[in-house]
Amino acid sequence: MMRRLGMILLILGLNCLSCGKASDYVPNVSVNFQMSLTDPRLNALHNTGGAVIINGYGVAGLIIYRQATGGYAAYDRCSAYLPQNKCAVTLDNPSLTVTDPCSGAKWILEDGTPAKAPAVKSLKAYAVNTNGFEIFVQN
Repeated sequence: MMRRLGMILLILGLNCLSCGKASDYVPNVSVNFQMSLTDPRLNALHNTGGAVIINGYGVAGLIIYRQATGGYAAYDRCSAYLPQNKCAVTLDNPSLTVTDPCSGAKWILEDGTPAKAPAVKSLKAYAVNTNGFEIFVQN
């Protein structure tokens, strides 16, 4: 009985070693983006459901989205499905979702949750703040 229990624990322990591999998650990189809300590149954010892509930040760039509540959400463009491939998601039209061109996975921009398989994890979100004149995206 003890031998059987020991084998079960050993098998479970070995299986857990493969759980949560570092490559399963979008890597943590420093993000500190700031821009005036009057900048023409952010014009889409003046309307609910508007989204913009900002390159040069995060793992694969940023997507900033104007939520229905009037707030903003910001995500890394790196696909949360097989993030080790660093495939950048693209905005769909209308910009309510994004698609991983490498796998076909989709996410909802309102909250970053998966919308279409093979996506199972949410997009990596960043903190967004505004002071009425500027927008700040940080982690």
